[in-house]
Amino acid sequence: MSSVPTDSLTDIQASNRDLATTNGAVAGTASSPKASHKKGRRRTGHLKDVPESRELREKIRDYCRTLASRLDRSSALSKDELETVSRRALEELQQPEAYLGWTMVVLSSEYWREQVSTIPPERRLLLLPHCLKHAEGCPADYDQFGLDCKKCGACSIADFREQAEKLGYKVLVAEGSPIVLKIIISGYVDAVVGVACLNVLEKSIDKVLLAGIPCMAVPLLSSDCRNTSVDEDWVYEMIHVREEADSARTPSYLHLLRSAKNLFEPSELERLVPKIRKKTQRSKLASDSGSPFADPIGATESLAHEFLAKGGKYARPFITLAAYDAMTGANGVSSGGEQYLAKIPDAVRRVALSIETFHKASLVHDDIEDDDDFRYGEPTLHRTYGVPTAVNVGDYMIGMGYRLVSRDAASLGTEAANEVLDRLADAHLRLSEGQGAELLWRDASDKQLAPIDALKIYALKTAPAFEAALLCGMRCAGPLGERETPLKLFAKHLGIAFQILNDLKDWQGDQDNKLSAGLDTLGGRPTVLWALAIEGLEGEKREELCRLTDSGEEPSVILAQAKQLYQTAGVFEKANLLVDKYQERAERIADEIDPESLRRLLYYLVDTVLDRPTVIESQLLTPTLPV
Repeated sequence: MSSVPTDSLTDIQASNRDLATTNGAVAGTASSPKASHKKGRRRTGHLKDVPESRELREKIRDYCRTLASRLDRSSALSKDELETVSRRALEELQQPEAYLGWTMVVLSSEYWREQVSTIPPERRLLLLPHCLKHAEGCPADYDQFGLDCKKCGACSIADFREQAEKLGYKVLVAEGSPIVLKIIISGYVDAVVGVACLNVLEKSIDKVLLAGIPCMAVPLLSSDCRNTSVDEDWVYEMIHVREEADSARTPSYLHLLRSAKNLFEPSELERLVPKIRKKTQRSKLASDSGSPFADPIGATESLAHEFLAKGGKYARPFITLAAYDAMTGANGVSSGGEQYLAKIPDAVRRVALSIETFHKASLVHDDIEDDDDFRYGEPTLHRTYGVPTAVNVGDYMIGMGYRLVSRDAASLGTEAANEVLDRLADAHLRLSEGQGAELLWRDASDKQLAPIDALKIYALKTAPAFEAALLCGMRCAGPLGERETPLKLFAKHLGIAFQILNDLKDWQGDQDNKLSAGLDTLGGRPTVLWALAIEGLEGEKREELCRLTDSGEEPSVILAQAKQLYQTAGVFEKANLLVDKYQERAERIADEIDPESLRRLLYYLVDTVLDRPTVIESQLLTPTLPV
């Protein structure tokens, strides 16, 4: 068996960072070559074969272990670097390309093995797939966390679970990455070891690599969804990977993600934004009116705090904190980042809070204007407390957002505080302009809409929040200088691409937000999908689409007709091409940004904000209607 020289592996990583991709690599060294970032959609179904013999699987794994020991860990390994090294390994071993997906998982696991070993078992999560269970006669039930496994001897799930729990692991029997990422960001675990099929691993590997989360996995031997099998001794070995002396740590955004989320924990929220209205005895006014609040005067403040602490991905406050970190040495993504982030000034934390406060206020008002039923999986504020109260709570949060910055003017510096407030006001005005344009079009009798006009609305509605989050975080660290103009364009392209993806996801439903799918079409909102359909249809077909929202038909009928017309016009493929276009524009700007720590952050934002789940068209176009 031939070997790959260390210099060759270093060249692969340096070449990829210089010429091809750095998907999610974070905070490199100052002497690193300038990285460029290219990422496209492609088909991978033919690259997911599992080596048939145990002997061959061991041969490839041993080779990957040797390769992994030689890889540079000064910045996170990108998916494209992982693919390049894996391809080289298969070529050296004279094995087919079909094993690429399997080899990438094995190589990634070996890359992270040393770092996983330094994390105590009680800080690790074991993720197991329910398809390992014996399909017939399995006594286990499902709860909100997955399969509630019972030891019965019919499959190996309970054995793996018992071994892991004895060591102190947290164990989850479920599919997919969303709940896992939530658990990690919540701070309960610092590493993940798991078993899954290659289809699931492909969906989650981007997130793992991007965030820099230490992770190991053993692929299932097939992608069937029942009675699957796995190399069991590999799983036991992975579970028992020994805790060793601390090793070099790969930079990670994990602590910044946690810091952003922790801003909205009730205790931290109360510390950073103490309530003005303290709890009092139940007033006579509350008793006479039947109010559920002890003090009606303090009710608005309480509702605002509660809504701020509810749900969401907290992407905007993360951007603010990460931008500040990128401009102050990028210590938050390096080893010991957790200790460094604890020292971020409270004034900067409040700026990050203010960004989310404005965003949450806009959601309350948007839900009213769109008459939506759900937000974060719960009834919207206006459904629970009525429209007048919801409007008032939204207004209150806007005032709270400005106060969070204005009261820290001395800490931020008067000039910096004024600039931050001006950017927030500008973002607020543009958001209102975009929303106003959307409402006027929605209520107009003429439903003609050009794609360029829909994109202009997106540039006003969505991009300003990304721009404010990025620029305000940087301004807390110092003047923006010549970076300001290109970063505004970056935020514009990112925001437009994000909103187009949101249009596409509306046809799937969103378990974190509105639950039902197809609401944009049912609500007659001016989406780029609608505009592309108007542009692509002719004559009677176009007239049929324009009549849909006022047809009085059942929602299921309207959506079925819209689906057919959108397919006829090729809307979904055109929308994906538009996402590609704006993503490429954002990437080109990021390629020219310095310092490198900021450039790495921009690449990370492109890959995470524009995350595209793998969805087959039939799923995309079969919405789940409200009951």
